[in-house]
Amino acid sequence: MDIETHPFEPFLPKNAKLILLGTFPPAPKRWCMEWYYPNFMNDMWRIIGLCFFGDKEHFVKPGEKTWRLDELKDFLAEKGIAIFDTCVKIRRTKGTASDKDLEVIEQADIDGLLHYLSQCRAVLCAGQLATTIFTSHYGIRDAKKMKMGSFVNFDFEGRTLRLYREPSSSRAYPMKVEKKAEYYSKMFEEVLGE
Repeated sequence: MDIETHPFEPFLPKNAKLILLGTFPPAPKRWCMEWYYPNFMNDMWRIIGLCFFGDKEHFVKPGEKTWRLDELKDFLAEKGIAIFDTCVKIRRTKGTASDKDLEVIEQADIDGLLHYLSQCRAVLCAGQLATTIFTSHYGIRDAKKMKMGSFVNFDFEGRTLRLYREPSSSRAYPMKVEKKAEYYSKMFEEVLGE
């Protein structure tokens, strides 16, 4: 089994108040574009469309099963939403993107990300493995008791930040995309003032 290195640069708008941290992208055969949440079946960009435009298809490229990437990047930069993952090197034990099938070889420099994003107020870890890596790194013990849509505070370099727990954007998570968006909307309102 080959070791994979993260294929994308961190997306770090300097004005970011929120960073979304996943675990690691799926294998390229699952991509519809070369960027974060590249599997068209993943609902992250539908959730964003619903939260900000009331339309889950807002960022879909008309007539294609892909996303309008330039518009999406511009929108996220304008809103102050950064994106990266908690792992920079992994091995797929069964060839899937599932957290349980990933062996972590090297974790991301989470401290470096948060240091660079000096205006960041909150973190959303998408997925259980990303959450485990993040909470272990910062010694956050309350995270396992968190209810969906809630947050815990943690300290970083004299700043108090929030770690949010939200539903997975994966279709494997059994919740309608509209319901997921309700949870995310509350977080966006609290963090971005939307």
